[in-house]
Amino acid sequence: IRILNFIGDKERYEMEERPDAQKQILTEIAKKLPIFTRAQSGAVRFCDRCQVIKPDRCHHCSVCETCVLKMDHHCPWVNNCVGFSNYKFFLLFLSYSMIYCVFIASTVFQYFLKFWVVNLPNGPAKFHVLFLLFVALMFFVSLMFLFGYHCWLVAKNRSTLEAFSAPVFQNGPDRNGFNVGLSRNLRQVFGEDKKLWFIPVFTSQGDGHYFPLRTLRESENPLLANEGKWMEDGGSDEESAGEIAFKLKYIFKYCN
Repeated sequence: IRILNFIGDKERYEMEERPDAQKQILTEIAKKLPIFTRAQSGAVRFCDRCQVIKPDRCHHCSVCETCVLKMDHHCPWVNNCVGFSNYKFFLLFLSYSMIYCVFIASTVFQYFLKFWVVNLPNGPAKFHVLFLLFVALMFFVSLMFLFGYHCWLVAKNRSTLEAFSAPVFQNGPDRNGFNVGLSRNLRQVFGEDKKLWFIPVFTSQGDGHYFPLRTLRESENPLLANEGKWMEDGGSDEESAGEIAFKLKYIFKYCN
């Protein structure tokens, strides 16, 4: 019945031509979902291209031409969007690359010293050693700043997009809206098992459709408890967090 209600809401939205009426329909649907962020205008965030209500922290990528959960940025180096499903892997990629640059620089440095201190004869190998050393050092410095910036984002529980444009909640913009403390922020990205933090396996918490909020009490958080505010209009039973997640997943996938 609940699924049919959402299908009916979608059909009602598509048949409605008045912008104000469409906005009201989206608002009614959003009341049934764990969606806390809004557009700058205060309206429910809706993607006209994908025809979906955007979950919190979800954004449309114009390059990939799809909405990406907890989108951080589109990375041309990996030719993909960095978001909820691969953010941990992106951080590990940066850290592994830094380690590799250090390994290259350290193994080449002894030959660099020999060419300049021992006065070995000039040859093609000298250029190769110099090139390899300086490229490794330049990449290491660049990766170090990028990795440090993303470590700061993880500690604050922000994405790159949220760092530049604060997410808007019902009480206004708040850059720290999803910041629930350093320990919980780290666990959201890397998972509960610390032994798996540095291994490239998916361990991030949640499903990317909703996230704990700093301003909500635990009893109001759909990740931690049931709440009457998510009851259907006219209903009497409280919906579980799993049911809410199922609804949001269905809308996100069905509309695509």
